[in-house]
Amino acid sequence: MKHRLLAAAAAAAFASLAMADKVTLKSGSFLTGTAGEISGDAIKFKSDDLGDMTIKLEKIASLESSLKHTIVYKDKTVAEKELVVDEGDLMVDGDKLDMSKVKVIDPETEAWHGSVNLSASMARGNTISESATLLADVSRRWESNRLTSSLGYYFAQSGDSKQSKQKTASRFEINAQDDIFLVEKVYTYVNGKYEFDKIMDLEYRLRLGLGLGYQWIEGVDFGAGKMSFNQEFGFSWVDEKYEHKKKDDYATLRYAHHLNWNPCNAEKFDVFHNFEYLPDLEDMGDNYLIDTDAGFTYMFLPSWQLIGKVEWDYSRRTAPGVKHSDLRYMLGIGYKW
Repeated sequence: MKHRLLAAAAAAAFASLAMADKVTLKSGSFLTGTAGEISGDAIKFKSDDLGDMTIKLEKIASLESSLKHTIVYKDKTVAEKELVVDEGDLMVDGDKLDMSKVKVIDPETEAWHGSVNLSASMARGNTISESATLLADVSRRWESNRLTSSLGYYFAQSGDSKQSKQKTASRFEINAQDDIFLVEKVYTYVNGKYEFDKIMDLEYRLRLGLGLGYQWIEGVDFGAGKMSFNQEFGFSWVDEKYEHKKKDDYATLRYAHHLNWNPCNAEKFDVFHNFEYLPDLEDMGDNYLIDTDAGFTYMFLPSWQLIGKVEWDYSRRTAPGVKHSDLRYMLGIGYKW
């Protein structure tokens, strides 16, 4: 009976090994496990011993896998093929895959992505204070369309007693943008933003805009990590109302850029920077708006991230006695999907 159990266990082990994918590196070492998606110049691989990893194709001597991959060609045809790697080259049906004809391999499934992030603090004693920041965003990328939207709420109050507490932050903003790609890198956009800030005496500000954008790079690996960068030029209409001032509306130019960088060997870490400048068409030197931010996210658990962010807003025209700029800091945690 004991011998039968040993024989069965050995047979199961051999069967499992036979079914496993195998990647042999140019260094001579090899891994067994499950091959995954091919993205850019790398393949995702779940090793039986080391877990999830990403391996550069150039480091692979050979890959044995029965997984079928989706190949999208530039002529818009799609094929499901078993791909193997031979000395860093992708092979299909025994021939080297002509990458000049391929648009993407294993394209990302079209789905909604987003996050909800929260930062909060409280103090009791000589100072009585509470503060909270809520940031949320959602986006989706289709082949010829991209939709992004975000929301922010900022609240803070402090004093030396409950009776003397005063609000030091009370701000809300929400914006959305729809990009329609005319060709691979050029797109048109329409966007809108609504905000109010009680501390700046801003009852509301509404912006509506349209223009052209250029996606210089999108998820391109330059050796130091994957990077995306785009610039936008267009026009906006601004309608705003400050307390103790008449309602005002004016037309502006608009320039914006967006940068995202995922450093190499740090897949869980992302750095971002956004900038937007809107000068009044009739009085560019005396009336303009600037919105900019920079920060990072770090995935410390599956679906959970640490976020650090600095925001700076500048308004050339404000209510009497109100400063032109606001600088905000945030360090919190969030849920990402």
